[in-house]
Amino acid sequence: MARSMVRTQGERRGRSDSDRQPRDREDSEFTEKLVNINRVAKVVKGGRRFGFAALVVVGDKKGRVGYGAGKAREVPEAIRKATEQARRSMIRVPLREGRTLHHDIISSYGAGRVIVRAAKPGTGIIAGGPMRAIFEALGVHDIVAKSIGSPNPHNMIKATFVALGRTTSPRAVAARRGKKVGEILGRGDVETRENA
Repeated sequence: MARSMVRTQGERRGRSDSDRQPRDREDSEFTEKLVNINRVAKVVKGGRRFGFAALVVVGDKKGRVGYGAGKAREVPEAIRKATEQARRSMIRVPLREGRTLHHDIISSYGAGRVIVRAAKPGTGIIAGGPMRAIFEALGVHDIVAKSIGSPNPHNMIKATFVALGRTTSPRAVAARRGKKVGEILGRGDVETRENA
């Protein structure tokens, strides 16, 4: 009798441990990262009504990323709302060799200012807080980023997304100008000089 009770408690304990979910979830195609959760209060006639505000970054680690914010009375509901908004607002970012950006960018949003620089292979993600979550979800492996403005995670994320939105690939610039990619990168000039 005692053995069967111990076994059921152990089985129950094993099931509950496996049911726990980490804060960074990976679905079949998307990675979700919880950046910030904040307790907010609404003052009403009877006193304060407390709720939660969540900030989530979602990406497929192949060049698509989005962010979303959600508010609710309970934490899971706020995270769910933020995740849905993040999936709806995903943008595609051109990556060089699938590991870093094509060029350096300085951008700002409100009081948030960020500097994002492309890096050599093996550098890793040198970025703090919310910016690191964005680059991990995006699938960038080598990048150097610095926030020199407001430490508010909302402003940092929005400034980083402004920077990512301005990123262009040499192929897109060449198509816009009606030239070849080699001419844009300066390789065509080098070849011409060598032949002359």
